[in-house]
Amino acid sequence: MPRGRSTFTKRQKEQTRQQKQREKAERRTQRKQEKPVESSLDEMAELREHAAAQAALFNVGVEDSDENSADESER
Repeated sequence: MPRGRSTFTKRQKEQTRQQKQREKAERRTQRKQEKPVESSLDEMAELREHAAAQAALFNVGVEDSDENSADESER
């Protein structure tokens, strides 16, 4: 039994809608996958800065004790 023109048009519209929905979902998942990479780089930079700050604090004490031990070894 032949289908009418309106049925064909409706089917095409529905297929187009579903295709757009799939593409949109795919783009969304790609963005989600890319986002953590950027944030992890920021997080790594922040951690490095924090580590450098802590190292600077500890180096102040280490340098003083190194100088003292060097002075003691010269005696």
